[in-house]
Amino acid sequence: MPFWIALLVAAGAGGLHAWSFSDTALWWLQLLAVALLAWRVRACRRAGRAALLGWVFGTAWLVGGTWWLFISMHRYGGLPAWLAGAAVLLLGAFLSLYLGLAMAAYVRLAARTRLWKALLFAAVWLLAELARGVIFTGFPWVASGYAHVDGPLAPLAPWVGVYGIGFVAAWLGASAARLAGRGGRRAHGWAPLLTALGLCVVASLVSDSFTTPTRSLAVTLLQGNVPQDEKFSATLLPQVLQWYADELEAAGGDLVITPETAIPLLPGQLPAGYWDGLAARFRQGGTAALIGQPLGDFTEGYTNSAVGLAPGGAGYRYDKHHLVPFGEFIPTGFRWFVDMMHMPLGDFDRGPLNAPSFEVHGERVAPNICYEDLFGEELAARFADPARAPTLFANISNIGWFGDTVAVYQHLQISRMRTLEFQLPMVRATNTGATALIDHNGRVTQQLPPFTRGVLSAPVQGRSGLTPFARWASVAGLWPLLALAVAVLLAAAGLRRRSR
Repeated sequence: MPFWIALLVAAGAGGLHAWSFSDTALWWLQLLAVALLAWRVRACRRAGRAALLGWVFGTAWLVGGTWWLFISMHRYGGLPAWLAGAAVLLLGAFLSLYLGLAMAAYVRLAARTRLWKALLFAAVWLLAELARGVIFTGFPWVASGYAHVDGPLAPLAPWVGVYGIGFVAAWLGASAARLAGRGGRRAHGWAPLLTALGLCVVASLVSDSFTTPTRSLAVTLLQGNVPQDEKFSATLLPQVLQWYADELEAAGGDLVITPETAIPLLPGQLPAGYWDGLAARFRQGGTAALIGQPLGDFTEGYTNSAVGLAPGGAGYRYDKHHLVPFGEFIPTGFRWFVDMMHMPLGDFDRGPLNAPSFEVHGERVAPNICYEDLFGEELAARFADPARAPTLFANISNIGWFGDTVAVYQHLQISRMRTLEFQLPMVRATNTGATALIDHNGRVTQQLPPFTRGVLSAPVQGRSGLTPFARWASVAGLWPLLALAVAVLLAAAGLRRRSR
């Protein structure tokens, strides 16, 4: 096959890979896309060509999966369309360098080793995903494991997390690609595939439940549906503040939660008496509140925060730890780029990693803000002390930056993956969607229609206990997965192919 056709195959496969994140019923498409890449890379004799195939595949994957970043930069940030489009393309192309380097390493090692090629492919794939998820604060959106929230690989989540699922998926895809070639003519060619499938079967048989029920909380979730370009409008802002105040006042049950920056003003900018009225409302009675609001001032700095108000006047504060580059902090050398966008708050201070939970009637509610739930290894840090570990996750988000796009659906699947990893429920209060309740098995039990203003009230069952993923990730983060990938590469280097 001419190399230019191989490049087209890689680009098309990357597009299919991105498509697999638009509907969790398409989990098989993720495996097919990886198999196509492995098939073409396997045919390469030169590492440079393999690197180019991986880079093209990765660029198509990331641009196809995160194209909605264009909306935040162009429609709401005010960047020219050409610059916003170029920024999305350059981001995808830069982050795909990891996969390109991984494919080059694969070709180098595969030519010299007797180790299963599919296992080697999975190891370099895992290294590429870990690099993208960690380096430069990480951007693991559309990591390959998220395609399998509703697929047969989902039972692996409480054992190895989303990156471990991606590792097994790459193993399966590469095994299938090899079987399509010469390996399928020999009995031992089936061994890598059958081994990977065996791991999945064993995980599904023993992943019944690592957590147990605690008590049920009556939770109310608010969805303001405030257009991002009107959030600070002099006409709309007073109406939004009043709507949230009214709904917080009317809320009953145990806990009411607002979206991220539902109150978009710093404390010193609020109308006189506004916050005092909210605090007084929750000082008495049995209802607690978790309210999204920036805290601080322009002189001393400010944080993207969630404020907890509880009966008796006990206060709680959670400050977002994992900030969004360009949106919440400015990377070195990119002040000029951020200054071109119309962002009233754009350089937040960082909160602590292992933040305490918000205690509500004996349940430990662990807030996370916006795309913080993309980093399961960071949420795992809160499980280091099992006696104080969360019993319920609460995500507060504002995906209004990305319009009516697949980003809303993708973020819901990310939250569902976290519930599978920790076998804890998660409630999501968002500005435009998806405001939802997710049980400890990753099922969406109730949800408000996106892009509508509404209130969702329902009971949520807390859970206690630790999954294997929570146990090892709370102690070692992602290092065990890195060690696994490196061990496979060392084994490949050690198992030299016998000379003929």
